[in-house]
Amino acid sequence: MAAVGKLRMCAVSPSGKPSASLIFLHGSGDTGQGLRAWVRDVMVPDLAFNHIRVLYPTAPARPYTPMRGALSTVWFDRYKISRDSPEHLDSVDAMCSTLGSIIQDEVNAGIPKHRMVIGGFSMGGAMALHLVCRYHPDVAGVFALSSFLNKDSVAYQAVEQRHRAGLSLPDLFQCHGTSDDLVLHQWGEDTSGLLRKAGMNTTFHSFPGVNHELYAPEMEMLRTWILNKLPPTNTPPS
Repeated sequence: MAAVGKLRMCAVSPSGKPSASLIFLHGSGDTGQGLRAWVRDVMVPDLAFNHIRVLYPTAPARPYTPMRGALSTVWFDRYKISRDSPEHLDSVDAMCSTLGSIIQDEVNAGIPKHRMVIGGFSMGGAMALHLVCRYHPDVAGVFALSSFLNKDSVAYQAVEQRHRAGLSLPDLFQCHGTSDDLVLHQWGEDTSGLLRKAGMNTTFHSFPGVNHELYAPEMEMLRTWILNKLPPTNTPPS
């Protein structure tokens, strides 16, 4: 499958000069604008920074197999929503190429890759893991909220190969509600464990009673983690 054209983008500019970028990928059926609005509803005052540009791209509409082929704004196709399913790598790889152009646009605008964090909610988190682990492991970090990778994901193999070669890997920040009935908490926990076993430094936070949703306490933890990875340029990273 060929890479699609330029994606629609919702961007939040920093109050000062941008020295870092955050790319936040929405879940299946949502849009960048929708995720941006959800974040603003959950977080007070907002997921906004003095020095970090926040980008919310929108996935193109494509036939989505779990919806019997109906069009949906999804980052890639799935044979089914299950850890036991094979990955639809044609659509995953095509989107990695498309999202890679956003990364390159940020580089062209003067933001080096080590000053970028990429992550997402649900399917957006899985997309971020493929993008970072397989194609852009030199970013500052990756996060996945209420997300999972299939149990035989090629992302695990990519991490293991890089680890065995003695090459650096970005840190992973994960959050998951224990009452999530769409993406099971166990799937997220297993994903974290397999990535850690492959050689990645992972942090997994469980939130009792939380369903498949953005949750204010996890978003505050995410904000702190992002600032740790992307401090103002006059502040050395911890």
